[in-house]
Amino acid sequence: MSIRPAPALSGAGQVRPLGLHDSWWTIAAAALAVCLALTACAWASLHLHADPALHTAALFIHLASLVLGFGAVMVADYYGLLWISGRCTLSDTLSGTARLHTPTWTGLAGLVLSGTLLHPDLTSTLTRTKLALVLTLTLNGLQAGLLNRRMAQHTAAPLTPRLLAWGATTALISQICWWGAVVIGFRNSQH
Repeated sequence: MSIRPAPALSGAGQVRPLGLHDSWWTIAAAALAVCLALTACAWASLHLHADPALHTAALFIHLASLVLGFGAVMVADYYGLLWISGRCTLSDTLSGTARLHTPTWTGLAGLVLSGTLLHPDLTSTLTRTKLALVLTLTLNGLQAGLLNRRMAQHTAAPLTPRLLAWGATTALISQICWWGAVVIGFRNSQH
């Protein structure tokens, strides 16, 4: 016997399938998949050896993915600052940040996949720290989608202190992880 959540209704009584950001169970399943995928990428990085041309292409993709993903995160946080300063509505902020999920995830995926071809030194404490930051960042991003949905349900009323704290913590973790990974990546590139 399996327990299934009730299907969500959308529109005029239409049944909508359960989506990624509908519950903590779907987030947990996605988190498990992410952990397995990152582990597979780390394993692959030990066994793949790119020739100089492929290494150069991977480095270009890595840098372009950084611009795409981190740039989208910075814009999303800018929307948050606009809302905090009263320069846009919560609804505008949430719809703007929701549009940035695709470039953020595309950039992060590009960073991880191209990073497997850049010969990361997995014995280095800095590299392992960077991988932990990437994992934390990814898990934080998964729950951020659920946060966005929960906040969207409160656009007509002021946000609760719990949702505000959740949002601030999510943004802070995101910034720490992105900046930490960038700094470590820069430092590793110097050696």
